[in-house]
Amino acid sequence: METYATALLYAIPFFVGLVLFEVLYGHFVKNQKHNVMDTVSSLSSGLTNIVKDSLGLALVLVTYPYLAEHLALFQIEATWAVWLIAFIAIDFAGYWNHRLSHHINIFWNQHVIHHSSEEFNLACALRQSISNVVGYFPILLIPAALLGIPNEVIAILAPIHLFAQFWYHTQHIGKMGWLEYIIVTPSQHRVHHAINPEYIDKNLGQILCIWDRWFGTFQEEMDEVPPQYGVLKPAATWNPILINFQHFWRLCQDAWRTRSLWDKFRIWFMPTGWRPEDVAQKYPISKIEDVYNFSKYKPRTSTRLKGYAIFQLLFNTALLLFMFYNYAEIGFNNLLLFGGFVFLGIYGYTSLMDLKKHAAWIEVIRGLAGLTLIFLTEDWFGLNAYLPLGSYVMALYFIFSMVAGVYFTFFDQEAKKG
Repeated sequence: METYATALLYAIPFFVGLVLFEVLYGHFVKNQKHNVMDTVSSLSSGLTNIVKDSLGLALVLVTYPYLAEHLALFQIEATWAVWLIAFIAIDFAGYWNHRLSHHINIFWNQHVIHHSSEEFNLACALRQSISNVVGYFPILLIPAALLGIPNEVIAILAPIHLFAQFWYHTQHIGKMGWLEYIIVTPSQHRVHHAINPEYIDKNLGQILCIWDRWFGTFQEEMDEVPPQYGVLKPAATWNPILINFQHFWRLCQDAWRTRSLWDKFRIWFMPTGWRPEDVAQKYPISKIEDVYNFSKYKPRTSTRLKGYAIFQLLFNTALLLFMFYNYAEIGFNNLLLFGGFVFLGIYGYTSLMDLKKHAAWIEVIRGLAGLTLIFLTEDWFGLNAYLPLGSYVMALYFIFSMVAGVYFTFFDQEAKKG
């Protein structure tokens, strides 16, 4: 995990920098594909995923090293062929994992966050899950294990494969000629994120598009069908933590309400969107019927609140970078506490973005807890060793957050007009 944390120390500024570049490019060419609150929500979602993954907060059913040790039929030497076969195996597994996420109710819950943005830009690529608490992906790598692909090769290629899926989340790149027949391109992925009936559940490939073409899930982007983005049951919140569990909560409600014992069990494994008949009739859920005419989620917020949301995003990003820089010294138990403060902070300021009344109390509780910790330890997880008076900076931050939480909840008149 420490190696992963070190990699993130460099990856986070790189991805944020590319998002900023896209924002500036859209501004200068007068074709902006970002709005402030959506982009802050997307980047905040990325922060929650990073905290969860860096702390290893998941139950892994079986590890790849175990599979490779017990299933290998061959021992391939570490040549270029090993790396090529490993990459193809990861991409093949990624396709089927992605397909499961789109077609099975319980698996959709861990993927819906990625589709929840009603915009399509580089920031939405960072909407990654924190609800995937059971790790089963190594099972899909059994073909690689049978071929004896070393664990070290998989461990190196897996994050590279993941990061390589970032670039094609953009509307500023058109079709790419002959590459459209080999790799996943921005055009193909726009189709994948679209909610148009013609595009739903298409283009599930991650790097190579050959799997979609072979298994019948490919769809070209059509000029006469401009992609519309989001999910058919809109998230209607900027809070990424809530978005992660909305679908799961609906499944829990339906499983509880249905009279059929069989339906209580099978709802989890039925196709995405399936509901027991008795529940669907009694508790209908509104969906987007006309994808070209629906109101995007955009509560009226003040310029001051937008600025505050950006400040909180940047400050919490800085906190995470410090956590990764000081990962080993902080220690696991303290890392959980540190991550808890970041999670609660993101929950607090994104609730403010949603204009929720309880947001103020979240900020007050977090602020008081932070001040108490600073008072008891006379530090902030070792920050004073790197930044003189660092604990005082954190104390001022918590005080400011509490005051801002109360102000934006009860006194921000520009937002109240909405």
